[in-house]
Amino acid sequence: MATNLKIDLDLLNEAKRIGRFRTKKEAVNQALTEFVQHRRQMEILDWEGKVDFFDDYDSKSLRNIR
Repeated sequence: MATNLKIDLDLLNEAKRIGRFRTKKEAVNQALTEFVQHRRQMEILDWEGKVDFFDDYDSKSLRNIR
């Protein structure tokens, strides 16, 4: 899908240089990927205080139950 965007060229060129991307498209796609990953990771912080943990939990012992 072709999209016209007004992007800060200095910022885009710096992203290309730092990331060693050959094209603007590569730089933008990587930036969007990292943005989405970061936001998803930040959502985990919303779980603070809402998840119960058990000190005696042993995942290895549960592997044998089938």
